[in-house]
Amino acid sequence: MLNISPNTINQRVEFNQFKSFSQVTLSRANQMFTRWLVGTMALVILFLLLPWTQNIQSKGKVTTLQPGQRPQTIQSTIAGRIEKWYVREGQLVQKGDTIVHLSEIKAEYFDPDLVARTEQQVDAKEGAIVSYGQKVAALEGQVEAMKSELDFKQQQLANKIRQTEFKLASSQADMEQAFYQDSVALVQYNRTVQLFDQGIKSRADVEEKRIKLQEARAKYLSSQNKVEESRNELANARLELSTVRYEYNQKIAKAESDKFSTLSARYDAEGSVSKLRIQASNYEQRSRFYFILAPQEGFITKAIKPGIGETVKEGESIVTIMPADYELAVELYVKPMDLPLVDINQEVRFIFDGWPAFIFSGWPGQSFGTYSGSVVAIDNMISANGQYRILVGPRKDSKEWPEELRVGSGAQGIALLNDVPLWYEVWRKLNGFPPDYYDEDREETPKLKAPVKSIPK
Repeated sequence: MLNISPNTINQRVEFNQFKSFSQVTLSRANQMFTRWLVGTMALVILFLLLPWTQNIQSKGKVTTLQPGQRPQTIQSTIAGRIEKWYVREGQLVQKGDTIVHLSEIKAEYFDPDLVARTEQQVDAKEGAIVSYGQKVAALEGQVEAMKSELDFKQQQLANKIRQTEFKLASSQADMEQAFYQDSVALVQYNRTVQLFDQGIKSRADVEEKRIKLQEARAKYLSSQNKVEESRNELANARLELSTVRYEYNQKIAKAESDKFSTLSARYDAEGSVSKLRIQASNYEQRSRFYFILAPQEGFITKAIKPGIGETVKEGESIVTIMPADYELAVELYVKPMDLPLVDINQEVRFIFDGWPAFIFSGWPGQSFGTYSGSVVAIDNMISANGQYRILVGPRKDSKEWPEELRVGSGAQGIALLNDVPLWYEVWRKLNGFPPDYYDEDREETPKLKAPVKSIPK
């Protein structure tokens, strides 16, 4: 019945008495279903109009904010043999505390007095350097003395040359005088012979003049010999002057050569001293490496080389330590498609393993048991797993992270993005679109005016 007319017969006719009316009337269950369906649709429409916070979810692990606060291994600087342990696993150690004692295993370092003996070698080499210095000073004095002696010898020979020159001049004067005397004696002898032939002079006079002539000639010959002797002496003096210069220059050159050889040996000794000092310092530093110390305050977590008597190599890990003072952070990995959506100081919500939480990813305000953080670092290099690593630290003015949280525990991060209607998020998910990336409040591009063309007048 359509009930189109305003006149009804519902009050005049009892429908319960007629079976046909009961067959066409709607049942109460159908009416309730219709009401429930309409209400459900209204709720669904209302639900789709609710706001939804877009997010990126990723799993990670708890780490530390500073690299120096993360778990680390302590290596042995030298190769050695474990003699004694001073700590146990789980023990709190302070910076500088002794962890383990090593003994030497290399034969060249077995001598217990190795440093002292090396220092003795250094002292001996330094003494040699002092001796070399004294020898150089003595050679320099010897060179100066030879130079002074050469000057004296040159002055002496110069005086001798001048004396010989004077002697040669005197001999030449005597020779000229003897030549004139010989000429006079010859003239007198010839005149006497003529007079003897005339009977004026006697034979005795002739013999006397002959004797004088012979004496004059002998004196002339003697003066010639003296002149030649003076000339030879002058030549010898000049030759001796040149020889003295050559001899003393050779002696000075030999002394200079000995001096430079001594300087070379001294420099070699100084280099050996520096090398020995380096060795002594290295030996002293190596002796300090026999005791492995804690680099910072922390807890001993695991002994990698336990036992007594085990040998370790250079750079081999012996024990792991966890710093006692650290600031927690979470290490997350995001897909390359989601990386442009992550920014520094962006809020991230966490669910830590072992802490119960009730969470609605799209309604962070209605979630329970989550902790808030801020992105502090984003890697510019993709990781080996094909994703980018981000580091998230505690957020200021938010609930503090649990004190019992330890490095290495698991965490699930939810990076919060833009707020959109729920129907938009469902539509985006169904179509596989990425979350909203561009900000609505970005600055508008300023409008540029065209340049005014200059109009020639």
